[in-house]
Formats: sequence, C-alpha cells, structure tokens
Amino acid sequence: MLRLTDVSKYYMNRFFITIATLIAVTCNSHAAAKDPFTYLDNGTIRIGVDKARGAAIGYLALSKDKRNLLNHHDEGRFIQQSYYGDRDGSMWAKKPWSYNPVQGGSYKGEDAKTLDFKLTEKELFAKIEPLHWASAKTCPEAIMQEWITLDGAVAKIRMRLDYTGPSQKANAHQEMPAMFVDFALPHLMFERDGKLVKHAPHLLGKDLKPEGITYTGNWLAYVDDTNFGIGIYTPGTQDAVTYRHRGNGSTGPNGSACSYVAPVRRLTLTQGLVVDYNFYLTIGTLDEIRARFEKLRKTP
Repeated sequence: MLRLTDVSKYYMNRFFITIATLIAVTCNSHAAAKDPFTYLDNGTIRIGVDKARGAAIGYLALSKDKRNLLNHHDEGRFIQQSYYGDRDGSMWAKKPWSYNPVQGGSYKGEDAKTLDFKLTEKELFAKIEPLHWASAKTCPEAIMQEWITLDGAVAKIRMRLDYTGPSQKANAHQEMPAMFVDFALPHLMFERDGKLVKHAPHLLGKDLKPEGITYTGNWLAYVDDTNFGIGIYTPGTQDAVTYRHRGNGSTGPNGSACSYVAPVRRLTLTQGLVVDYNFYLTIGTLDEIRARFEKLRKTP
C-alpha cells in the first residue's frame, strides 16, 4: 500500500495548489449559453466531454433527470489527465511552477487541442495535445488519449499518456484522475480495512495545504445528506488527496465552489513512459455505488 511521505506530500501540495489558488485568479469559465458538451448516453447515465477543452470530462448525470454532478468551473476542474515533473522555470500566478501538461488547458483559460475525436453509439474516443498549466505552451511530447464506454449505470474510462520528452527526476504524486463535483455533495465516503468511513474534507484555507487520506476499497464517493451522489473507482489505488473549496459560495456545475478528490500514485515521467489505466464512474445511492464497484472488483 502506498504511504504519503514528506517528499510525496511536497509534490501533492503543488498539484493541490493548482486548483486552490484559483480563488485569486480569473480564468475563462466558458459559461456560455451554448451547451459545450458532446454526450454518450445509454438511457441510464449520460457522460459529456468538452471537445474545445481537450475532450475533458465535465458532465455526468442520470439520463432521466440530466442533473450534472460534476463541476467544470475552469480548465483545471475536469475529470482529466494531468501530470507533474520537475521545476522548469515557469510561473503560475506569480508562483514558481513545474512541468505540468494538462488535458483541458492552462490556468490562463487557453484550451488544449483535440487532435482526433470519434463518437459512436457505444464509444467515445479522443486524442489530445495538452497545454502546460502555467506557461500555456503546447506539450506535443505528452500526447494523451481517452476512451469512454457505458455499461448500465457505470462509465468505464481508459486514459493513456505517451511521454516522449526528456526524463524528469521528480517522483511526483499523479492524479489518477482528479474529480471535481458539485459543492452540494459534502460527504466523502470510502472503505478502510473493511469499515465504511464518512469523511468531512477540509475546507480550503489560506495555507492551501492538501489533505491526504488512505483507503483500501479502491473507491471513493461524494454524496449528499440522503446518501445520493457520485463514485469513482481506480483499481489498485489506495491513496488520495481531497478538499472542499467554498469560493464565492455559488454551487452547481459551473459554480465557484466545489468538492474535490483524486486517487494518486507516484510516477516519474521518464522518456518513453506509457501510463495506461482504467477507472470507473457511477451515480446512485451509496449502496448502489458500493455494489457496482464490488462487482467490478470481483470481475477478472
């Protein structure tokens, strides 16, 4: 099981601050009246990606009510790929930053490029050239791909990074992936050593420190007071970071406030590295979420 060391916490703090300092930074919120999403819908759940922002996932709802439980306030707040390397002289909001290709785009509101996009009734595929979060430079050495399929109330997502840039030294905690949800879902649920845990994540403070947690069920869920919400399952991952950000108090998919959690693993970006993994999303009651993920866990 991974354990958070002081060194790993240092790198974890850096990607945590990526979103945290958005309190003081004005980004392009893309809050246009036009629906930005392209959808895959099987009649049970509906998932949407924003082709203009690297085909990052910003919409997940039950097909029947179409209430989006995700938050997509800015380019950083998507379910998406984002990786961390060495300090590279870049500056983000007057802060020294590191190599950080992000699927959705940069903190300046500039959008990543979707190189290829295919949508059928059963699958959505995208290939993306990300942007450096701080400098907004294109990152052709960090090409990302994404496959999405639906099975009942579960969305299966495969993410892949092909890294051909110079080898980095930082053994950084990487989000596998990050998940930003509606602030109206306040309770973080998970299993630890066979016991169900109901956790209240820290509210983002001036110190901008992340909160690290460990869990053994490989799944995490944000739910409301009725135990309804959204779950994420990344097989084999047992460490995570989490927080809640109050912002200006506005909730909903494009609100300033959000609830955040990310399963994390430590990886060093070395030349020729391929990162290829699956994770799963679902919406429902806590009992439904646990049952679906347990079924997946038992499936070879």
